[in-house]
Amino acid sequence: MTDNIAAIATANGTGGVAIIRISGKTALETAKKMFSPAGKACAFKPNYMYAGNIRGDGFTDYGFMVYFKAPKTFTGEDIVELHCHGGVRIARGILKTATDCGARLAEKGEFTRRAFLNGKLSLASAEGMADMINAESLALVRAGSMLYREKLTKEVKEIQNGLKDILASIAVEIDYPEEDSEGMDEKKILADISALKDRILQLIQTYSGGKRIKSGVTVAICGVPNTGKSSLLNALLGYDKAIVSDVAGTTRDAVEGETELNGIKFNLIDTAGIRERAGEIESIGIERAKNVIVSADIIISVTDDGKYVGLPKEASGAVIKVFNKSDKIKPKGGYDIAVSAKTGAGLEELRRALAEKGGCEQSAEKAYIVEERHYDALKRAAEAVENAAAGIGAVTLDLISVDLKDVWDILGEITGETASEEIISTVFEKFCVGK
Repeated sequence: MTDNIAAIATANGTGGVAIIRISGKTALETAKKMFSPAGKACAFKPNYMYAGNIRGDGFTDYGFMVYFKAPKTFTGEDIVELHCHGGVRIARGILKTATDCGARLAEKGEFTRRAFLNGKLSLASAEGMADMINAESLALVRAGSMLYREKLTKEVKEIQNGLKDILASIAVEIDYPEEDSEGMDEKKILADISALKDRILQLIQTYSGGKRIKSGVTVAICGVPNTGKSSLLNALLGYDKAIVSDVAGTTRDAVEGETELNGIKFNLIDTAGIRERAGEIESIGIERAKNVIVSADIIISVTDDGKYVGLPKEASGAVIKVFNKSDKIKPKGGYDIAVSAKTGAGLEELRRALAEKGGCEQSAEKAYIVEERHYDALKRAAEAVENAAAGIGAVTLDLISVDLKDVWDILGEITGETASEEIISTVFEKFCVGK
């Protein structure tokens, strides 16, 4: 990593300011070839911003330059940022000059990858940064922030430290058995292993909530035709997404929309009305509706006469029974909430119910498992810990050590300590160029 890399660090498009970032061992020397400070020539001090002319590809722009000296930088290398006017052609022209002066174009996520390789952040922290950048909900911003701030890495390292202590005790017993006439306290070792397993399982249990934080909560709106399902979808979204008609069977396919409740994204899906007698095309829509219902986290079953459609036996989502058209018809039957999609009556109560059943109360200090990669690693770690615990008193200590070392290595995949090049590359391919 001795070469200099350069990229446009700001978003593509026209804006007030664009930033071209250069990182590498000789980043300052590269920048000096294309930046002339206003007034007298000077020695560039770290963390100072200088005004002057920036040479572009066939033009000169007036802007600013700031130099950050290694190792106290994001990448751990020298970094220079050139702040120019935010025109697309201007930014690209200055980037072109940077490459002409010795830098090469950065690859996806290469700045953050260098930060990871130089020990400035863990692999999990990098993934948290990506989650924050790509977040479509406040909840994912918060969860990503916890990852980025090394909350999960800290918890994983604490478990790894516990493993080191157990392994050290076992090593002493194997190397110096004569030092302990009473033999090793296997009950204590088993208790220590069980405690570590409990901590791993606690992290695993956050994945169900973490998955909803990242992907959103899927809500299927179902019922017989003409109960106002499409009107209810539009009312919950706050805009017209689905076509509303008095003609039965208007909705032939699932219509989706997104809203945010308590910071969490909810994916609302209006399904085709379910009835026994339907045409061929409508029947296809009904079959798709049933598939949506089966996979939904929450099911809003809508009626306007107190009779609810039967749900597929495979459906496992929480059910909210909604009586619609309460402005016209007196609610009856075993409903949970009465609403009027037309007037808005009861909608806030329905939103609260959705947030309660599908939401996830986020603690300011709790790390949620939002990455499937982390979830998979933790499951494998829990299995290896279980194998180690089962071996106490049944197999030799060196075999137990093998399982415990496997646990340490598996957890290291999360932080990046033992992650393969394939894992690392996959993580950073998710980043944009310039980050």
